[in-house]
Amino acid sequence: MVLAGGEGKRLFPLTRDRAKPAVPFGGQYRLIDFVLSNLVNGGFRRIVVLTQYKSHSLDTHLAQTWRLSPMLGYYVAPVPAQMRQGPRWFSGSADAIFQNLNLIGDEEPDYVIVFGADHIYRMDPGQMLDQHIESGAGATVAGIKVPIGQASEFGIIDAAKDGNIKSFLEKPAHARSLPDDPDHAFASMGNYIFSTEALREAVVEDAKDEKSKHDMGGSVIPLFVEQGRARVYNFNDNLVPGQTQREYGYWRDVGTLDAYFQASMDLVTVDPVFDLYNEEWPILTWLFPHPPAKFVHDHEGRRGYAVESLVSAGAIVSGGAVRRSIISPDVRIHSYASVEDAVLFDGVEVGRNAVVKGAIIDKGVVVPPGYQIGVDRAADREQYTVSDDGIVVIGKGDKLE
Repeated sequence: MVLAGGEGKRLFPLTRDRAKPAVPFGGQYRLIDFVLSNLVNGGFRRIVVLTQYKSHSLDTHLAQTWRLSPMLGYYVAPVPAQMRQGPRWFSGSADAIFQNLNLIGDEEPDYVIVFGADHIYRMDPGQMLDQHIESGAGATVAGIKVPIGQASEFGIIDAAKDGNIKSFLEKPAHARSLPDDPDHAFASMGNYIFSTEALREAVVEDAKDEKSKHDMGGSVIPLFVEQGRARVYNFNDNLVPGQTQREYGYWRDVGTLDAYFQASMDLVTVDPVFDLYNEEWPILTWLFPHPPAKFVHDHEGRRGYAVESLVSAGAIVSGGAVRRSIISPDVRIHSYASVEDAVLFDGVEVGRNAVVKGAIIDKGVVVPPGYQIGVDRAADREQYTVSDDGIVVIGKGDKLE
């Protein structure tokens, strides 16, 4: 079960017209492609995606991309709120599972994997499942070290040496650091594995609690901790075929604009921290039949080129310069334009002599000739969203004047 119903408010305006898991990433992917690739590569191919907010773009992507073989009983199925428990939407991630217990009943699995839909990482879920089965736990929580200054953004795990979770606090104001590492805390990745009957009992019990927030991290996992039935799985122990040494333990929660931008920039270095080119554990998606990317004009001062960048099929760099950027399909960059430290979504057009620097520009935006983005931050703040780190973000189809 993939939880894909979040609003993604902190990614606005990228989530103005789409669900957070449907936000494009890395030129040709969507955020949800990463968790689905991990599951499918790991051999888990009966998958339901629980959706809710602004799900049309996500539903379309799943329908076009994630069609597994029905002959073998495989599927990736989007499931909106079915309202089997009455005329109401999901009130939290635990409630989403409670309202869809029929899906578990239909399959009758021994174990249920419940993963989040919007993180960037590679993981073999089978290794986590093996530990879960061996431990006999009711719930296993994937955990990873995070800087203590970021701990308030995550569920924080305090575990014994044997992996038994002693306490689990969702987004605490003051988190406990690791005993052997005062600069870090151990955080939940939002990935869980449950023994089926234990999960069913927990979400049913949670549904009866009128004071509960009906959240997996804030409500259900603490139930397992109280019962002494929760174990932690150290993500750093997960080894994926073809993974580079630098990528071990790589996981990014792209819940904010700055986190999204930084994770994007992780892709474009000479030796990337996260390598999209691992053919042994590929990140899968559907590729529209675009023509190849093209670079034209080779005159001094008017040379079409891109360095330390990802350039997708269908893009044309026509006499402009691209540095440290991600260029999505069908982007057009015209002569004398400069694009630096930027993420351009599908169909963006950058006019002659325009400058785009330190920016994320959503689909279909036309940057007029001579226009400047990211040069004067004060002027940018008057018109656009600007992140805490100064990244200018322009929403889908916005008109620039």
